[in-house]
Amino acid sequence: MYTFDSRIRYSEVGPNKKLDLASIINYFQDCSTFHSEDIGLGLKELEQLQRAWIINSWQIVINRYPELGERVVTGTWAYGFKSMYGLRNFIMKTEDGEVLAYANSIWVLMDTEAMRPTRITTIDIDKYVIEDAYEMEYAPRKIKLPDTWDYFDSFKIIQSNIDTNNHVNNGQYIKMAEEYLPDGFKIHQMRAEYQRSAVLDDVITPKRNVTDKLCTVVLANSEDKPYAIIEFTRQ
Repeated sequence: MYTFDSRIRYSEVGPNKKLDLASIINYFQDCSTFHSEDIGLGLKELEQLQRAWIINSWQIVINRYPELGERVVTGTWAYGFKSMYGLRNFIMKTEDGEVLAYANSIWVLMDTEAMRPTRITTIDIDKYVIEDAYEMEYAPRKIKLPDTWDYFDSFKIIQSNIDTNNHVNNGQYIKMAEEYLPDGFKIHQMRAEYQRSAVLDDVITPKRNVTDKLCTVVLANSEDKPYAIIEFTRQ
């Protein structure tokens, strides 16, 4: 497992002085980026190979949100590669070993010249060490959609939503979706399914469905085709 140590910063916490879900995702993304950079398969190398790993789905479970100033250890490892998919687990712990959050993620290897998925070759993965999958209850990759929705005003993608792949960063979709959570909804689990990439000036139309335990948010285009589907489970 690849790990890095950190301390929860003031700039990362919300009004409750705790790390929020979007910041936990940032920690996980940073950890996987550091991992790839340190083994020689980072952004520069991927650009030369005309490759990019694009997130396909997240499943994140949060046991406890770390507090301002708390020291944490964030880890990640690959547990499998299949066809065009990479499978990666994440974990965040305290220095004493308490598991704060853990995750499963599925990534797609993209040919950035052809802009389509491509089969994984030895050169794409030979520096990764395959480890056992984390013991957790794995949810399906696809999120089941409810039948009824509440609709909200559309909004336009702005520059601060865009990442190095020139599309909306996967964590940004989660921040957008969190805006539609009911008051007092504390997230225990988040699942995200990414279907298409939004770019600068695209317009997103949000809709949501709320039950006792779940809040499902779809961020769709003008034709009601989802960019991302996010399912939050209440704690």
